[in-house]
Amino acid sequence: MLKAIYIFKNDYENSEFRAKLNSKFAQSVTFLPISFDNQDNFRVFNPDEAINLLQNGKENELIKAVMAKFDSIKAEFIIVVGSGDELLDSVLARNLNAPFLLSKQNAHKAKLLGFKSICDIDEISNLQSNYITPLKFETLLYQKAAQKPKRVVLPESDDDRILKACDILLRSNAVGITLLGDKGQISQRANELGLNLDKADIINPATSDLIDEFATTLYELRKSKGMELAQAKELIKDRTYFGTMLVYKGLANAMVSGASTTTAQTIRPALQFVKTKPGVTSVSGSFIMCANGQIHFYADCAIMPNPTPKDLAGAAIATAATAREFGFEPKVAMLSYSTGDSGSGPSVDAIIEATKILKELDPSLDVEGPIQFDAAIDPVVAAKKLPNSKVAGNANVFIFPDLNCGNICYKAVQRTANALAIGPILQGLNKPINDLSRGCLVEDIVNTVLISAIQGE
Repeated sequence: MLKAIYIFKNDYENSEFRAKLNSKFAQSVTFLPISFDNQDNFRVFNPDEAINLLQNGKENELIKAVMAKFDSIKAEFIIVVGSGDELLDSVLARNLNAPFLLSKQNAHKAKLLGFKSICDIDEISNLQSNYITPLKFETLLYQKAAQKPKRVVLPESDDDRILKACDILLRSNAVGITLLGDKGQISQRANELGLNLDKADIINPATSDLIDEFATTLYELRKSKGMELAQAKELIKDRTYFGTMLVYKGLANAMVSGASTTTAQTIRPALQFVKTKPGVTSVSGSFIMCANGQIHFYADCAIMPNPTPKDLAGAAIATAATAREFGFEPKVAMLSYSTGDSGSGPSVDAIIEATKILKELDPSLDVEGPIQFDAAIDPVVAAKKLPNSKVAGNANVFIFPDLNCGNICYKAVQRTANALAIGPILQGLNKPINDLSRGCLVEDIVNTVLISAIQGE
């Protein structure tokens, strides 16, 4: 159910409108003024503070502060009183997932801002909203990770982006961090960058007391493949092998790597001894896409160039599980250039076979295939092409027929729709080992670490 309603400041100050609010809610709600000149205990910013942040390009800092204040209030329902800046109010309302409650005199303003509003106070209890902005989703990740904080190992301590992300994550107390490398060098670089990494656990694979134990374990796990003990002792000094072994041994819950190494280098040790989950034939890579207030899951966008129907079904099972991990009930679209029986040919047949396998693997899963992207996401198109489908028009998990399609599509959406793309999330492994793009930003690392920590539950 909806937790908050947003009202314009001048409506709140209108005595008649405010009297109706008080009459309706009495003491059952909390009022959260965004910026007033009084000394209200719930004031987030005064106008001058907010304007200063906006003028210095720190809009996200303002939004995050408001969301933090919002989330700290334990009331069942909150009325958020606007700042007086209508554009800022519309941005904040979206991030708080709060429709506008407006007087009839101001109702037209919400339409101009392109935002949902109501004028009848009695309609509040009937409202629901599923609008999630990228900043809101990031906040949800922090909250979920903080519920059961886990430890994530980051092997690439020689990358400044990794160190900056660690500083942010450690300040949040949502996750524990293990860095691999020389403690003196890491501390020196952190000081140069003005970072505080005191809470991080730092291990040097070259000198660690764990080397012999890890090498022996690696040898025992790989000797049937021809590995010698001497080879295992050398391999385990590699930071990716060492980090993966920390996860395998339970000394860390997850690993994130790839800022300066390839996907193959990140995933190879995991495939060798962490292994895949029972019944999983191939590891797949999904992306969480946040755009237009919606969260979608795309796969496979990173690993399998030419998946078989069985591989596609496995990717769908894994991606549906990923969706559930983050609180979304999966509705799976097995994508094709054809919807239903509108097309034919080998590529359509492969999706038909993958859908059949998927339904056999999990009969309870809501799935549709083959289906075109527009029919999967647009209720109007779905009503014409597949009117009786539970998935068409409502899909949130999208399985692409091959890596070409998946990788191109996620990047097209990311760049043209200004979407937040988090991933790739490696799926199907027994333990969470996740890959970063070598072009990743600090915020990408932060989000991937949070996701890995959540997977580590």
